[in-house]
Amino acid sequence: MTYVVTDNCIACKYTDCVEVCPVDCFYEGENMLVIHPDECIDCGVCEPECPADAIRPDTEPNLDDWVAFNRKYAEMWPVITTKKDKLPEAEERDGETGKREKYFSEAAGEGG
Repeated sequence: MTYVVTDNCIACKYTDCVEVCPVDCFYEGENMLVIHPDECIDCGVCEPECPADAIRPDTEPNLDDWVAFNRKYAEMWPVITTKKDKLPEAEERDGETGKREKYFSEAAGEGG
């Protein structure tokens, strides 16, 4: 099992999760985070820290695409280990559907 970041992180990018991760497996894009599924140790400490409820175990149905998505971008983006401010539109976008199609950016974040 591994944990993955899903679409509710897009356009929110809360980073509460990165500081509790014992293996630093979060990677930062311009407007979301991902977890490298091969680095995640399945401890689950990040899941309850996410205000947007965007972190899910891969044992939930229909998450195969998100596992591949997280792997792809974790290999392209820089690691993030320090909490940063959420995106300005986070509260407005939290819970919105279709965020991957509407807002996702492939651009890397700054990491750190």
